[in-house]
Amino acid sequence: MKGAGAEARAAAHLEALGREIVARNYRIPGGEIDLISREGAVLVFTEVRQRRGARYGSAAESVTARKLSLMHRAALTYLSRELGRDDLPCRLEVLTIDGEAETGMITVIPLEG
Repeated sequence: MKGAGAEARAAAHLEALGREIVARNYRIPGGEIDLISREGAVLVFTEVRQRRGARYGSAAESVTARKLSLMHRAALTYLSRELGRDDLPCRLEVLTIDGEAETGMITVIPLEG
């Protein structure tokens, strides 16, 4: 599975930060959330992006406005379908790995809005 190594490393990184992973690869038609974690009372929806090299830009540069829109929609669907409400404290973020999945540099980018 493409990206499984990056997602596994990302989950381990988030757990090392004290988060509890509550779901992986939550899918809806047209969208997906790679990781959903809990940080205290806050749910965090994380998109994982990895790029081995910079030939086509950094991992962060691979996140499009369309992807962010689909991520937002998937997060709202998760809240309403799985938890029965959409007003819980939550946030979106992108976790990037630039370089190999096992050794590349990890950056967590919080998203506004």
